[in-house]
Amino acid sequence: MNILFFLTPKNEVAYLFEDETLRQALEKMEFRKFSCIPILSRDGKYTGTISEGDLLWAMKRMSISDMKDAENVSIMTILRRATFKPVHVDSNIEDLLDRAINQNFVPVVDDKGSFIGIITRKVIIKYCYSEMKRLSALKGE
Repeated sequence: MNILFFLTPKNEVAYLFEDETLRQALEKMEFRKFSCIPILSRDGKYTGTISEGDLLWAMKRMSISDMKDAENVSIMTILRRATFKPVHVDSNIEDLLDRAINQNFVPVVDDKGSFIGIITRKVIIKYCYSEMKRLSALKGE
């Protein structure tokens, strides 16, 4: 099965550029109500994902309690707890499932490593559930 069927395209995904600040990350995550967000280079390459927890622990380590101070911290200096590995656009559903076990979304990249979108765990679970129901109906259960 073609994984592009599940894709939320880049133009519908919130992301950060690697030259943005801690404050910009906090504001974008708060506005969109996301707990994790992809990071891209200015030329569109996927460079990683940052989470609310990463931001929180960075603020604690740096003793940042004022949003003004957060304007001077690059998101690329923040340690990240997890590595959100992308899948290639030509990957199969098994690769996608393997990544989704430990990630709430899976970044998708093209042949050049450019970010083209994400596939959410929710979409994958919905697909698996519909397939279980379909197979159950075929068996007459």
